[in-house]
Amino acid sequence: MAILNWTWWRHPGPLRRPVRGGHRSLRWGWLLLLLGTLCAEARAQVPGDLERQVKAAYLYKFAGYVEWPDGSFARPDSPLVIGVAGADALAEQLELSVAGHSVNGRAVQVKKVRRGDALAGLHVLYLGALDKTALQEMLAASRSLALLTVSDSDEVYAMGSMINFVMAEEKVRFDVALKPVAQAHIRISARMLLAAYRVQTGGA
Repeated sequence: MAILNWTWWRHPGPLRRPVRGGHRSLRWGWLLLLLGTLCAEARAQVPGDLERQVKAAYLYKFAGYVEWPDGSFARPDSPLVIGVAGADALAEQLELSVAGHSVNGRAVQVKKVRRGDALAGLHVLYLGALDKTALQEMLAASRSLALLTVSDSDEVYAMGSMINFVMAEEKVRFDVALKPVAQAHIRISARMLLAAYRVQTGGA
């Protein structure tokens, strides 16, 4: 898959470095352009398949621009775990996308999450096609954890997810709500916020 061959994809860069110049922002710009092109082609040719590749790429990249609080990883070599609920096809695509890759030196694991599963141990949680009650339960459970929540629906975003995928001019983009991010004691890199379509400072 072409996404996995991009230099920017393979080297997300350390989180603690200060932003110097605009080259890292340009990397986000290139990613948005390339992912947007892929998504436009997907909608014209095989709707869903290529769009999943784009979202899987974003989920992997998000993890490289987020800083979790101390204690979020049991050991220095503990993997970073991305949970996917209500989107098995995306979970399978993500497993293919992250195979052989790491985030800040950590291996990446993908876990399919079902209703009622414990969310402890996850670092990112994608909330897909679930009924409203299940979504509310998962979001409620996530609020006691340092867990980055990502949704694909304005309704779920309004319930309190931190990041939401949106379509803008035939491209997959993402919005960020800073209030739930701060409440989870997570830090998102300024470089990622610059790449967002919209940043909601008041949260949901």
